[in-house]
Amino acid sequence: MGTTPLTSKNTIQEWLDDHVGGAILRGVLARGGQTEEDLRPARQLSLRALVELGQGRFPQDLVDALVKEANDGIIPTEETEETPAPAANGRFAGKTVIVTGAGSGIGRATARRIIAEGGRVIAVDIASARLQDLKAASPKETVVPVPADITSVEGREAILSAIGGRVDGLANVAGIMDGMTPLHETEDELWRRVFSVNVDGTFALSRAVIPAMLAQGHGSIVNVASEASLRGNAAGTAYTASKHAVVGITKSSAFFYGPSGIRTNAVAPGPTATGIEGTMSSPFARERLSPFMALIPPVVDAERMAASITWLLSDDSANINGIVLASDGGWSVQ
Repeated sequence: MGTTPLTSKNTIQEWLDDHVGGAILRGVLARGGQTEEDLRPARQLSLRALVELGQGRFPQDLVDALVKEANDGIIPTEETEETPAPAANGRFAGKTVIVTGAGSGIGRATARRIIAEGGRVIAVDIASARLQDLKAASPKETVVPVPADITSVEGREAILSAIGGRVDGLANVAGIMDGMTPLHETEDELWRRVFSVNVDGTFALSRAVIPAMLAQGHGSIVNVASEASLRGNAAGTAYTASKHAVVGITKSSAFFYGPSGIRTNAVAPGPTATGIEGTMSSPFARERLSPFMALIPPVVDAERMAASITWLLSDDSANINGIVLASDGGWSVQ
């Protein structure tokens, strides 16, 4: 251990650069049949980000064990110190915002930022336990957890009931991937499932919420698209088509409702550390996509995406309507 304790807040690169931490982390990777090169896209993320990014392959207890081992069997005080929340600047003071996918990843980071800036969040996710965790970690009465499936009528009714008649913003974050499956290998069930969540859910929840915004004369909707909404070599066919559809919904809504005080925009994230499954299930796709995947920018944490989403939700972007904001580290300029 060096003079400065290593914690899970340190980046993966800092762990690799440390003579003790680097040896420990490389050993863990070797036991899993990996090398440090497998972590290259995520080197600027904190070690703790691997818990979510790893999809169960890098659990929290492993991170805790690594921190303890790197510090001579002691958990440093820096490990348990809370990271200060962003200073509230009042952008969402007195406002109610619906955030789907709020149980993890970009949705949770977006919800936390809105709360930190004075807002009340209707937190929607199919994972009830994660919503309760978010509520427990937030100031009283800032989170209304709604365990719901946005693709169901019952789920949308539960969301509308929770808002209590007023809704200032909607962040359609919930989404699923398609295993990078090309068109000729895409089965009907996969196509329907991806479109059900990514397109039908976004469409139906927006349709349910817009009447309240029209009655108020204001509102802001942000749809999470994807780098796959800008190009054809970022995902499989179903996911790519679904995110292009999200852009279509965004632009049409911006046109129709802009004069009524409702802004609709989209964010197209690049590689982000979230719980969404992004593996390649197709050898055909792997061979075709791999050269392009090698060019993508480093993975960033979900908080950076939340910054883009909350900017578009807030009045700071009052003159912005109908755009697709590429929040991708410059990937879209390649």
